[in-house]
Amino acid sequence: MVTDARRVPELVLGIETSCDETAAAVVADGREIYSSIVSSQVDLHARFGGVVPEIASRAHLELINVVVAEALVEAGCDFADLHAVAACHGPGLAGALLVGVSAAKAVALCRSIPYVGVNHLEAHLQAAWLDEPDLAPPLAVLIASGGHTMIVIVEARGSYRVVGQTVDDAAGEAFDKVARFLGLGYPGGPAVDAVATEGDPRAVRFPRPMAGDGYDFSFSGLKTAVVQYVRAHPEAAVADVAASFQEAVVDVLSTKLLAAARDAGARTLVLGGGVAANRSLRSRVTDLAAADDRRAYLPGPALCTDNAAMIAATGWYRLHADGPTPLNDGATPGLRLPVVG
Repeated sequence: MVTDARRVPELVLGIETSCDETAAAVVADGREIYSSIVSSQVDLHARFGGVVPEIASRAHLELINVVVAEALVEAGCDFADLHAVAACHGPGLAGALLVGVSAAKAVALCRSIPYVGVNHLEAHLQAAWLDEPDLAPPLAVLIASGGHTMIVIVEARGSYRVVGQTVDDAAGEAFDKVARFLGLGYPGGPAVDAVATEGDPRAVRFPRPMAGDGYDFSFSGLKTAVVQYVRAHPEAAVADVAASFQEAVVDVLSTKLLAAARDAGARTLVLGGGVAANRSLRSRVTDLAAADDRRAYLPGPALCTDNAAMIAATGWYRLHADGPTPLNDGATPGLRLPVVG
């Protein structure tokens, strides 16, 4: 993007601490990423097989100042150059969210600049415009992560319609549980993805939950099917089981996304969330879109997983659309996506 030399770009500092990533970024005018720093806590939680909320909160407290400082240095700016500060205020882990929200409010108070609370799910939707500023709605977006799996029709920027979501486990949660059962480690998504490349995705025909039943998802039964199969067939190759499980998840996610796009008249399919980094899912969505004369937009892995660039970009957009967030607004762990229609 070429910034207009006649005006100073509006720099927004974004802070993301909704789960186990401590992240900060500086984004100009809601589009141009000046910096994006992510400090992962994977090593802290790996031995527990999942995120421990108390450990995550304490790690955020230890890291937040360092990560923010690094984001400013990489962006070549200081607090005095900021136009606003944004933080994810939900959904997420309560204690973790409070660290980021408190840090952002402190910056806003000290510098007398606007504070914007950002919805984490909306940020995944808005991330599409960071790489593709000319992306034209309507879009059919699949958000798939450890905490959420949903299909959203983006009618326009800021106008969303949720047409399907999980009724139990999210896709990322299912990956974590299956990986833990198979002894593949944490986080489960990348572990299964890596092992699956060595296996046969047709070795086991695992069920496709809720196939042909609207756009909602269910992965709890699929996880159980994997456990039951391995117990009944202890000789089965782990790579084959992993590949077959992944194939079932990808099949359901991609098929429902395409069907939702057809119903909504959306010419572009978009992925978001950590599971969107899965190589098999990216390949399948690309192929389905091409075969149906549609376009697939797949953000880079850095924009799929939790990051603060998407928080800063969404903060800039929401500041111009709605104005600043009152400083007495807190964190909302169960926050839902703002929808219309």
